[in-house]
Amino acid sequence: MKQQSLWQFWIDRGGTFTDIVAYTPDGQYRTHKLLSENPERYKDAALQGIRDLLGLAPDKAIPAAQIQSVKMGTTVATNALLERAGTPTALVITKGFGDALRIAYQNRPRLFDLDIKLPELLYSSVIEVEERIGAQGELIKALNEAAARDDLSAIYQQGIRSIAIVLMHGYRFTTHEKRLAEIAADIGFTQISVSHEASPLMKLVSRGDTTVVDAYLSPILRHYIDQVAAELGDTQLMFMQSNGGLVSANSFQGKDSILSGPAGGIVGAVKTCQAAGHNNIIGFDMGGTSTDVSHFNGEYERTFNAGPHDANPYSRRGWRLHSAF
Repeated sequence: MKQQSLWQFWIDRGGTFTDIVAYTPDGQYRTHKLLSENPERYKDAALQGIRDLLGLAPDKAIPAAQIQSVKMGTTVATNALLERAGTPTALVITKGFGDALRIAYQNRPRLFDLDIKLPELLYSSVIEVEERIGAQGELIKALNEAAARDDLSAIYQQGIRSIAIVLMHGYRFTTHEKRLAEIAADIGFTQISVSHEASPLMKLVSRGDTTVVDAYLSPILRHYIDQVAAELGDTQLMFMQSNGGLVSANSFQGKDSILSGPAGGIVGAVKTCQAAGHNNIIGFDMGGTSTDVSHFNGEYERTFNAGPHDANPYSRRGWRLHSAF
């Protein structure tokens, strides 16, 4: 086997356990398992696992020069969403559509239920902005910047630092969304998610849901990423996205992180089974917080509009997933 000079780490940071696979400079594989939360012993399980495999004391700095890459799937954002422990968020939307995400598509998966339980909203406040751009880009109502600034300043004073900006036809005609983002940044908001960047698609509800999720989860995710990156220096740090692909740490966003943990298991299962000559598989991944069941039929699917109110919100590239919480 060809020798390499640096370590590689592949990590599954779950809600209950963290699993680490290391590829050593002399071509060997090592595995390690830790509790994800054990504050009496360590601040972060992934970093502690790397220290353990390198034979370092808990207070010793990680020698980044000895590590080629760290690739991680994490349920940090997933669990924050399940436990509704995200960042307090406000929705900024075109006037008259303040309840659009609550009304959603009126799907009835259980048609005869008399007591319909709607999904819990992720945003705690709504600002309806005076503005409107038509479907062809025509200006119907100019953006009332003064009123928008006053409303944004009011919720900022309430302690909210994260907002999701979702305007009618904002996916294509971005002028008003960009201007609102500038105003919000000037006021001091630290997380500003705009729909034409988070989900540049036509449907207001799915676009809005994605943008709200991004605003709700990104600050928590960023805090975790910064914590890990600070101890790894210039080491290549990559995270698994919900679609099963890896992305650099500085490009990893809340909207792409919800299925980060489950995706890694499914991609690994598919590759393993294909190596053994099997293309039709069912995966079962039981964790401490959630259980994920998936199937793969030999070809990759691509779903671009999946969101909390779509018929199959867990459909993603290459596999289908059902989560039981």
